[in-house]
Amino acid sequence: MKSIWRNTYRPANLLLAAGAAFSSAAHAVNDLPGGPSVRQLNLPVGVTKIAQEQHFLHTIMMILCTVIFVAVFAVMFYSIWKHRKSVGHKAANFHESVVVEVIWTIVPFLIVIVMALPATKVLVAQKDTTNADLTIKTTGYQWKWGYDYLNGEGEGLAFISTLDSSQRAMSDAGAKGVMPDDYLLKVDNPLVVPVNKKVRIITTANDVIHAFAVPQLGLKQDAIPGFVRDTWFRAETVGDYYGQCQELCGKEHAYMPIHVKVVSAADYTGWVATKRKEAAAKLDDPTKVWTLPDMLVRGEKVYAANCAACHQANGKGAGPIKALDGDVKVLDADHSVQLHVLLNGQNNGAMPSWKQLSDTDLAAVATYTKNSWSNKTGQLVQPAEVLALRGK
Repeated sequence: MKSIWRNTYRPANLLLAAGAAFSSAAHAVNDLPGGPSVRQLNLPVGVTKIAQEQHFLHTIMMILCTVIFVAVFAVMFYSIWKHRKSVGHKAANFHESVVVEVIWTIVPFLIVIVMALPATKVLVAQKDTTNADLTIKTTGYQWKWGYDYLNGEGEGLAFISTLDSSQRAMSDAGAKGVMPDDYLLKVDNPLVVPVNKKVRIITTANDVIHAFAVPQLGLKQDAIPGFVRDTWFRAETVGDYYGQCQELCGKEHAYMPIHVKVVSAADYTGWVATKRKEAAAKLDDPTKVWTLPDMLVRGEKVYAANCAACHQANGKGAGPIKALDGDVKVLDADHSVQLHVLLNGQNNGAMPSWKQLSDTDLAAVATYTKNSWSNKTGQLVQPAEVLALRGK
């Protein structure tokens, strides 16, 4: 037994064991089609012309820079070694050479031109958002994405895309056990677009700076509050493509994934029809009077999708996030205080505005928080109250 223990816990064997454990852990995760690959070091080739040209430019630039690096340092190290003092060489005393100065001015200039021409061509193409078949506005929120279909098939559709609650639960539990290949990339509502269509993406933000980035599509565009910027893509292959916010946007930055689902033209038309029916079903009458049980059922769903990530399922909050359990604003019988926070946010965006939710959803989540955990107030917030406060 002692022999086994010693062999197992020697430092070298410990390193080997750790390496084996790391290796098997890494192998437990597979490449995600349309997303990151295991041990990926290079840019993805991508499924758009722009992404493929970006990959080509990256490869060519790396080769060119490597050649220059090797050539320059080879000459430098050769000169140092060949003319070292220990073998009898003495320092030369010479003045400037016009020929050398002309050469080292012209050669770098030509190299820059060779690099700039193809790069400029791709950069100009990236910004050509004209003649788009579909225009979608993407709005960054802390910490989710809002999609509004502005032009083209699907015009008028709008929804919020949030990290799937089951994956957030995995993260909160310490990411133990077998993790899915799309860990922290699965969302409840992916952005759906048709294949081989030019899709213009307009980016903005509701609170802080975000960045809409999907490497396989060659996309990366900052989303800045108060500004509108745009980019575009044309996916040539049906599939699922993943990205994440690439601008540090707060404590939940790692939980802000992007899922773009590229489908056939026929499937896209069917998806649009389905989403229109869902949207019509959700058009609640803000004057409808709800009962407390029905409002609690709806409020629980709204809370789980939008609030639990920060305030936790038990309403206790975490760190700087306030607890809703026992909060005086939640318990206040004058509902306007809590509704004002929900509509307008507070603490300079630390608590974001939720104006994008419907009057009924906001009334439901307010009712749910007033009657959950130890907050057994029996209070009921009606959608009409939310409607009356909008814009104030």
